[in-house]
Amino acid sequence: MPKLKTHKGASKRFKKTGTGKVVRGHAFSRHILTSKSRSRKRKLKHDVVADSTDQAKLRRMIPY
Repeated sequence: MPKLKTHKGASKRFKKTGTGKVVRGHAFSRHILTSKSRSRKRKLKHDVVADSTDQAKLRRMIPY
């Protein structure tokens, strides 16, 4: 079997869990943080599982 190429843009934005799901970070957490509440910023820190409709597409982009 030939090797599969990793989509480098996706590999920088997503990662796989041990069970093979793809997780992503939150948007809106980089700058202009003074106007955002402390609890909102705290929730933006954590990764979240990407949407189920995108999982198959993302798994193809990140095969390993």
